[in-house]
Formats: sequence, structure tokens, C-alpha cells
Amino acid sequence: MFQIEIDHLNKHYGGFHALKDINIAIKQGAFVALVGPSGCGKSTLLRTLAGLEKTSSGDLRIAGESVVSKPPRERDVAMVFQSYALYPHMDVEHNMNYSMRLKRRPRQEIAERTRAAAETLGLGTLLDRLPKALSGGQRQRVAMGRAIVRNPKVFLFDEPLSNLDAALRVHMRSEIRKLHERLQATSVYVTHDQVEAMTMADHIVVMRAGVVEQQGSPLDLYDRPANRFVAGFIGSPAMNFIPVTVGPDGNRLMLEQDQAQSLALDRTLAPGRRLLAGLRPEHLAFTRETGDLAIKVVVDAVESTGSMTFVTASIASQPVVAAHSGRPGVSKGRKTELFIAPGNVHLFDPETELAVV
Repeated sequence: MFQIEIDHLNKHYGGFHALKDINIAIKQGAFVALVGPSGCGKSTLLRTLAGLEKTSSGDLRIAGESVVSKPPRERDVAMVFQSYALYPHMDVEHNMNYSMRLKRRPRQEIAERTRAAAETLGLGTLLDRLPKALSGGQRQRVAMGRAIVRNPKVFLFDEPLSNLDAALRVHMRSEIRKLHERLQATSVYVTHDQVEAMTMADHIVVMRAGVVEQQGSPLDLYDRPANRFVAGFIGSPAMNFIPVTVGPDGNRLMLEQDQAQSLALDRTLAPGRRLLAGLRPEHLAFTRETGDLAIKVVVDAVESTGSMTFVTASIASQPVVAAHSGRPGVSKGRKTELFIAPGNVHLFDPETELAVV
């Protein structure tokens, strides 16, 4: 059963077309991430789901019921904002149950729901504290608690971790995912951080300029990107793109930056066709396995984080980045080879940017 169905949804701001024919179906209990660069429309889509923005055309259904004409309070969704949006004069308990008190729910129900949410989020001993006495992570938990006590059909998260430091973001990613699994709720999570999306979501929707470029499971998008944009956006560091030309025999790729080098194809293509070869940094190795393709490079820079080493090299003037989980023992200025399995070479049309399959 689909909990959320978005059908040919469009949103205009005057002459600006912000959301363009969006079609998404979200299963009940799924954790869906909306990702893309700033201005791609992901937050606009989330706000449209919440009812904070009106649709220009199309339909939006929650639990099978169209909600395009319903105000936010009647959509049975709860939103967690980037800025926490806590009332500074209210303690944790009253911040969490404020919406229930507005609806004049029975006191016993308010107390039970508040206590249950606080225990779930590890806030049981903090109910009498004001927001100013809490850490950033604790404030974000209160914001989530306020959503939980409402027991909504859908949770909406608008970049909730972007104000936290790196270490706390990693911790809170795990906490939100555990919370989702415990509640078995349907969650839609907006982020510009594709690592967050890959590690948290069951289903990812990649957006650009108001258009859904591709959607699917995290590994589907990683292994089978539909176009160059998705290939470059999903994965960190970003995929390398090298201009190539299909050789006369149709089963080799000639590197345009270094015609003396070529890569064997695992298929036959039209001779002379120009393409972009996509090579993920983590698929480029310094040791050869049986069947690997070799690329001769010159090392330009070596950066180590201790557990990972990032090597920037060049093929003539074409830069490539290789990510190595160890310490490959290369240095700036050294000539070496990078190796990649044929199945890890992605091909894209340079004009349409679509994947060549």
C-alpha cells in the first residue's frame, strides 16, 4: 500500500516553474530521502506535502485520500524543521505536547504520549529544562518528540541535521533511522547531503531544477545511474568523467586526452562515437586484479585522512581522483597506473547526458 502518492504535481511561482510534473509513490513505512543541490525543489516539494505551499496542478494523496485542498492541520503530517523552532519560554515537556494541548486532548493522553516519546528519545530526565539549557542534539530530539506525540501518518524532515557539527550529525543519523524503525512510520527526509541519503533511506529521489532525475534504492542509484548528473551526485568523492571515443573495431575506448591509451569494452558500440567514461574514485585501484583495465597517470597530489588516501592524478591534462582505503605509497610527480574492472566503467552520452546501456 502506498502512503503517499504524488501524481503529475506542478508548482509555479508566477513565471517560475519550481516543480515540474513530479510523480512519486511512497510505500507505507518507507524512509524516503529527497536529495539534490540547492534550489532543486526538494524543500518546496516537502512544504507542498505539508500543505505550507499550494499546488498549481496535479494531485497529492496521503493514505489514499487527496489532500491538495486541505490545510496543513487536516493532513495528519508532522514536520521537523532545520531550525528546531522550539518555544524558548516553554520547557521540554510543554514544547513536546503543545499541539496536543491546543487540540484540548485529555490530560492523561497528553501525559502518556509525552512520557512515551521522551523515553524513546532519551529525554526522560530533561522534561523540565528550557531549550537554552539543551545541546543542539537534545534540541533536535525535542523537535522530533513534538512530532512523535502527534502520532501522524507521515513524518517530514527538512534538513534537520544541517545545524549540527559533523560528529553529532553522524550520531543523529543513526538515531533518526533507529527511531524510524521503532515507530514503523512513513518518513520523507530532505537533505543536500547524499551521504545522509545513502546511509538512512530505503528509497532516494534525486532532483535537479524541479525535475525528478531518478529514484530508486540507494544501491540502484549508485550502481545504475540514469544520467551523468545522478552519477556525479551520488557517491563521494564524485565520479570522474573522461572523454573517450569508440575505436575503429567498436570494442575499445580511446582516451581523448591520451590517444596512446585505450580501454577494452565489455560490449560493441558504433566506431567513432564520442562518449564520457565514468570512473568512481573508489573503483580505481593501485594493484591489478585479473581482467582489470589499466590507465597510465601522473600523480599530482596525495591527501591522507589516516584511514583513507585520496590521490589526484592526471591523464595528460585530464584530472582524476582515486580513493584508497589504505596507503598506496605513491608521491607527487610519480608515474603510475590505476586499475579498474571493466564492469565498473560507466558510459554516458556527452550531449544527452543519459547513460549508455
